[in-house]
Amino acid sequence: MSLHLVLFEPRIPQNTGNIIRTCAVIGAKLDLVHPLGFSIDEKHVKRAGLDYFDKVDVTEWKNTQEFLDAKINEKLYFFTTKARLSYHEAKYEVKGDTYLIFGREDKGIDEDILVNHKDECVRIPMKKELRSLNLSNSVAIAAYEYLRQIDFEGLEEKGNLHRLNWDD
Repeated sequence: MSLHLVLFEPRIPQNTGNIIRTCAVIGAKLDLVHPLGFSIDEKHVKRAGLDYFDKVDVTEWKNTQEFLDAKINEKLYFFTTKARLSYHEAKYEVKGDTYLIFGREDKGIDEDILVNHKDECVRIPMKKELRSLNLSNSVAIAAYEYLRQIDFEGLEEKGNLHRLNWDD
């Protein structure tokens, strides 16, 4: 069982760097779907995900159709402001691989893809008058809901290296 965070044509290197960091700390895989709006070697990507890039399994796809054709039998969840189902109402697949998919920062996921996968579309609630959340924030929200539903399997819930002594 693996969680994949999928970015369709990301444009902003800092967002991708932040998502690399998220992937590393939760053990998710990253799928980058071209064309990218930057080089994966750009300093902005590396700066945001600096110590984590080598800890993430990254797969690159030449375009969205190649990705969709390869994953036709997988459980895909498309994040869009246009969905009816909220991300916390979705019941994420816990057997096999799960793919949480996010579109470009400037235009989201192509509408024809959303129409063809309408039952797999989910949204993050927000105020009507505002357009969207930052991509890296959206990815983190979605990833942690998936992890919550699988009881944070594989993650330490009780803190990290510097624990407080709560028993005193």
